[in-house]
Amino acid sequence: MNARLASGAAALALITLLAGCGGATGGGDADSTPAASSSAEPEQTTTPTASPTPTSTPVALPTDCRAILSEDVLSQLGETPLNDPAFGPSGVGADGTLTCIWRDPRADTTGLVTTISGMNRGPALDMLNALVTNEGFSCFTPDGGTRCEKTWPDPQYPVTDGRTLFWRDDILIDTVYSNLAPTGYTSSIIEHLFD
Repeated sequence: MNARLASGAAALALITLLAGCGGATGGGDADSTPAASSSAEPEQTTTPTASPTPTSTPVALPTDCRAILSEDVLSQLGETPLNDPAFGPSGVGADGTLTCIWRDPRADTTGLVTTISGMNRGPALDMLNALVTNEGFSCFTPDGGTRCEKTWPDPQYPVTDGRTLFWRDDILIDTVYSNLAPTGYTSSIIEHLFD
């Protein structure tokens, strides 16, 4: 019963956080790496607040997987191939969604896939709450948005797998990775899109 109460409290906290998004600012980089812990606690308020009226200019979806990353992150990715046809569709989709697949087709598991798409507040809230409630993700509010993440041991190889999501201003950055988590990866994308 305690686990259910904690899960419900986490979901309520996430609802509260998303309802108040827009004015918060965050500092520092909180990217998960296999060696780093992501134990940041969400900021909580006592009651949910009404959604603020959007005042920012709509953010355009990016069109270039390399241009959204800093030189430091690109150097960490090194010679990892980008958008190899062996992994299926990538790049800009018909709806404007950008899919970036950093993976060598010769590697068994090492790689990451980032999808940057448009997503309204309601569907984003539902999805992030489900990740907290059903899959044990941790969420917090850096950089004026909501970030949820989780890592786990790969079921087949002795490496760390994970997923990091960041939502702000109707843009969702969703990265799934295995044994490849460049420091500052998500923060670099956030800085490119929103700053």
